[in-house]
Amino acid sequence: MSSFIHDNFLLQSDPARQLYHGYAKAMPIIDYHCHLPPDQIAADTQFDNLTQIWLYGDHYKWRAMRANGVDERYCTGGASDREKFQKWAETVPYTVRNPLYHWTHLELQRYFGITELLDGRSAGRIYDQCSEQLNTPDYSVRNLLLNMNVRVVCTTDDPADSLEHHRQLATEGFGVRMLPTFRADKAMAVDEAAPYNAYLDRLEAAADVAINTYDDLLTALRNRHDFFAAHGCKLSDHGLEQLYADSYTEAGVRAAFAKIRAGQSLTQAEITGLKSALLVFLAEMDHEKGWTQQFHLGALRNNNTRRLRDLGPDTGWDSIGDFSQAQALSRFMGGLDDRNKLTKTILYNLNPADNEVMATMAGNFNDGTVAGKVQFGSGWWFLDQKKGMEAQLDALSNMGLLSRFVGMLTDSRSFMSFPRHEYFRRILCNLLGNDVVNGELPATIDWLGEVVQNICYNNANSYFGFDNTHTTAGQTGHLRRSDDAAFATVELPVRTGA
Repeated sequence: MSSFIHDNFLLQSDPARQLYHGYAKAMPIIDYHCHLPPDQIAADTQFDNLTQIWLYGDHYKWRAMRANGVDERYCTGGASDREKFQKWAETVPYTVRNPLYHWTHLELQRYFGITELLDGRSAGRIYDQCSEQLNTPDYSVRNLLLNMNVRVVCTTDDPADSLEHHRQLATEGFGVRMLPTFRADKAMAVDEAAPYNAYLDRLEAAADVAINTYDDLLTALRNRHDFFAAHGCKLSDHGLEQLYADSYTEAGVRAAFAKIRAGQSLTQAEITGLKSALLVFLAEMDHEKGWTQQFHLGALRNNNTRRLRDLGPDTGWDSIGDFSQAQALSRFMGGLDDRNKLTKTILYNLNPADNEVMATMAGNFNDGTVAGKVQFGSGWWFLDQKKGMEAQLDALSNMGLLSRFVGMLTDSRSFMSFPRHEYFRRILCNLLGNDVVNGELPATIDWLGEVVQNICYNNANSYFGFDNTHTTAGQTGHLRRSDDAAFATVELPVRTGA
């Protein structure tokens, strides 16, 4: 059976097809925000079967299966890998118009050359065929990255992490750079004393600093910030409901920290004050090093307390929140900017109602020092789908400069998620192509192609300072790149499936 995902999937016009096939398709990938396990890349892990690489830890699929009436034992429970895959395959036909339907068939085709639709009847054949391929050397995780034409992967790491796997990979000269990202959420999690103090004990050991006072905490965080920088880190990240930008005093912050370090609970005012102070300190360190800070805002997490108690966090019980964002963003970034300490910043929203808020807020603090200094980030999590991407691209285009956008990321824990970059590129090219057809943009394909290539790769490469080679593609669609010995091993064709 011929797949509905063909060469011109999502490309509705001749200009769109020219832009994608001639300019976007061959561009390498910079995945500047993901949750891939660094230890699996360092160990060049080989997965035994399709369930292990595709279903383990994938709360997107678990949510769909639960909504389809599948028992939890086939999601996070004790069913066999084959049984879990069978239940997922039976769910797939019911995911029509959910991005999972597109992602599933795109990934099967790009990684395994499978064009057959996945359902309960095809499940066994597809499971066996893919699992057999996964047990060959070409399907180790490093080769999966290489074959998807990935140049840089930025993992998400706690300040207390050892970064031993990043260090190992750097010494081996692997053709894909794996760099850490500094995510200090736990260092700010002062809502509950016991887990916070347990975390501080771990941070003490990593930083080799006794953390008895607030100033000790800052010293430990700076120690780890420097350590991350020495390992190539260029980004920080924060996962927050909303920015913390309350007024605080140094004396009040020190007193609040002493209180929680003694195991006492804080008042709400003490919590927000302490978080606000820590966020400013972290942002100022990012500015000192020229890092980019990322803010993922608006997730309402762990809504199902029963399932949180049984299964723990990050198992599929989160949703979009309706938090107020604009005023705190304005205070936080405005205060940093006023002291000339606002670094490059990317804002991601989970509530689509905040698209224009984020796009216009970014424009308030673009000061001409860096192109696109403050960015409205790509569609995130529940907005990482066709309509969500189009809405983000429209808001960014209307309120800012789409041409300076740093583009797509996977935000994924799966090594099979890289076709999301292709999905985004097809949507981007289709949007621009339709504008050409409608007479809203000139049919200057060379110029639009350059814009597309910059969004796909070059803007991120320059913005984050990864120092890779600038890449372009000519009218024939052939990638041309100046010599770069450090990335010679990436000179592999991208898998195109059948």
